[in-house]
Amino acid sequence: MAIKGVLFDFSGTLFRIESSESWLRAVLAAADVSLPETELLGAAVELEAVGALPGGATPSRPLPPGIAELWDIRDRSAELHRATYTGLSRQVTLPDPGMHDALYDRHSTPDAWRPYPDALEVLDALRERGVAVGVVSNIGWDLRPVFRAHGLDGCVGTYVLSYEHGIQKPDPRLFATACEALGVAPQDTLMVGDDRRADGGAAALGCGVHFVDHLPVARRPDGLRPVLDLVG
Repeated sequence: MAIKGVLFDFSGTLFRIESSESWLRAVLAAADVSLPETELLGAAVELEAVGALPGGATPSRPLPPGIAELWDIRDRSAELHRATYTGLSRQVTLPDPGMHDALYDRHSTPDAWRPYPDALEVLDALRERGVAVGVVSNIGWDLRPVFRAHGLDGCVGTYVLSYEHGIQKPDPRLFATACEALGVAPQDTLMVGDDRRADGGAAALGCGVHFVDHLPVARRPDGLRPVLDLVG
């Protein structure tokens, strides 16, 4: 298969969300609210346990009533996404109830995300080789400003975001939309992601699939470089 286009997932593939502790500290600082350190760290642990940080850990506790029904469809609209994650967050007591929405808003800002160390290098190399690049993400908000802020936007030819189409991976239609936007046939396309179920859905369309490990940025300095060998 001659690879003419590469589709990338966003979270856990090209970018990684900040830690729950960093996330909470940023919101507290913006609100000029101080907590004892043990209380702050405890709240961060609780937020992580309930899965309140989009792009972070999945819930390790049973989903609360009303949220369980939303979990599997949370990426189909902006409203569902916000309702799901603020609902998870509200299981944790914070100094001000408004902080749950502030936490949600924080996670969609460029400062909350870091690109993996080799992301720009790999995207630049693909562009130089004439390989079309797209981003296909299950998400409830516009990630384009994150790419622009971190200097990766110039490498991306199209963004196909679940909430803008009302469907989410592994639905092959999302990958088909991206291939069509790039003008590349599925059989000439490689999908790169960290979720074997969601990103693996591209295989049903005839795309090749390559998986990376969803690890902290410092622990995955060159996880994307094998993509260049696959493209050739």
